[in-house]
Amino acid sequence: MQVFIEPNRHINMRFNGSAASLLKKLRLNQDSVLIVKNGKLVTEKERLGERDNIKIMRVFSGG
Repeated sequence: MQVFIEPNRHINMRFNGSAASLLKKLRLNQDSVLIVKNGKLVTEKERLGERDNIKIMRVFSGG
């Protein structure tokens, strides 16, 4: 699996499981990121596998 974490972190890893489990493994807060699997936005329940390309984007908010 290839994982890109914005702004500039790339990781090649073996992983099969939910997006939530991947975020936990990477020690990322699921409330502060969006997950894109093979170009499509997915939820934390989505299953991820070895052949997937994952992009994790941080969410910013302000007022």
